[in-house]
Amino acid sequence: MPIATMNPTSGKTEILIEPHSAAEVDERIAQAAAAVEALKATTFAQRAEWMRAAAAILDDQAAGLGELITIEMGKPIAQSVAEVEKSAKAMRFYAEHSEEFLADVALEDPSTVNASAAWTRYEPLGVVLAVMPWNYPLWQVIRFAAPALMAGNAGLLKHASNVPQAALFLDTLFERAGFPEGSFRTLLIGGREVGAVIADPRVKAVTLTGSEPAGRSVAQIAGDHVKKAVLELGGSDPFIVLPSADVKAAAATAVRARINNNGQSCIAGKRFIVHADVYDEFAAEFATQMSGLVIGNPLLPETQVGPLATESGRQDLIDLVEDAREKGASILTGGTVPDLPGWFYAPTVIADLPEDARLIQEEAFGPVASLYLAKDHEDALRIANQTTFGLSSAVWTSDPEEEAFFVAGLDAGAVFVNGMTVSYQELPFGGVKRSGFGRELAAVGQREFCNLKTVWKA
Repeated sequence: MPIATMNPTSGKTEILIEPHSAAEVDERIAQAAAAVEALKATTFAQRAEWMRAAAAILDDQAAGLGELITIEMGKPIAQSVAEVEKSAKAMRFYAEHSEEFLADVALEDPSTVNASAAWTRYEPLGVVLAVMPWNYPLWQVIRFAAPALMAGNAGLLKHASNVPQAALFLDTLFERAGFPEGSFRTLLIGGREVGAVIADPRVKAVTLTGSEPAGRSVAQIAGDHVKKAVLELGGSDPFIVLPSADVKAAAATAVRARINNNGQSCIAGKRFIVHADVYDEFAAEFATQMSGLVIGNPLLPETQVGPLATESGRQDLIDLVEDAREKGASILTGGTVPDLPGWFYAPTVIADLPEDARLIQEEAFGPVASLYLAKDHEDALRIANQTTFGLSSAVWTSDPEEEAFFVAGLDAGAVFVNGMTVSYQELPFGGVKRSGFGRELAAVGQREFCNLKTVWKA
């Protein structure tokens, strides 16, 4: 069955692309395995030169790539172009720092292990499969590919089926920049075929960013074949506002946190937990700003909220909101489907959620925010930690003791104080609980797909 680019703004098919056959998939895995051997003969300096060249390609094509991303998944055009630029920046970051991140580390006093010298070294694992989502079709891939290739690994990409043109662009990017043939290959396959690729003995590890069910499946197959896996799964991130905070600034940032990428971001603030002393003020400001957002064609510069990426994704969001409404929740704004072609949903704020509402535990992947009134600090922390997810979090306070309380108490892979969660190449990224395991980005993310080898010398 052909793989389609369905324009979420119009609901129409833009292009149909034939998937790879089993023979083509086998050949692409073979090319990646051969590239690993070629990469072993290269230096950090050589790979850095190629990585900078790949970054330059992104810079040169930023406008066109931004438009392609918007057409395929619907985010506002300025955000799409920013994604391209962020990806190029990360590539340069790893070109600059990989040799430092992966340098040998000597044991300071080797006599403690009866040696004249002892050290550890990082070596690439080989071919690594990346199973990536559509919400950041370039950035999600580059934040894996840049550190992996700079470490000397080869990459295979199984991208989301609704962004095939982005996947095909990435298929040739690194070779165009000078990397050996096969260093990075896209596999145009369905989800059911991923297991066979993970099981292939030429593939040494897998990383996935996606849903919890997909993560469970990938982790099980990787475990069956004793292969390394890194998983970044869902999030229902708390955004906590305390009385000492600048409430207006918190509300303005909360809007950006919730509607960035049309609300389709794992690390977006989704549950807004507000202390009783400032709840009414925050709720009124937040709902007013959410209701005033410009919805429309994401290719137009004035648009702030575009469509959901898929029709099924919008339906999932509708179902969550209607479940809450039927169980007695208050809809402060939104909760409707705009009269537009494509897969739009109005920015929505829901309050007074009953304990049995699905939104209490499930991730809302779209411009829907849930508001929670917290009686005190302990109650805010209880609400924040009550979900099965633990990706990131935010807390707004000007009190150092409050800050320390939440930094220590939040069950999350990250805590952002007086800001919204953003991924930076300089900082590790990943979650706890059912948000996954392992880390991406920074030095630790690059080392995930390296063998840490210990060397002892008499």
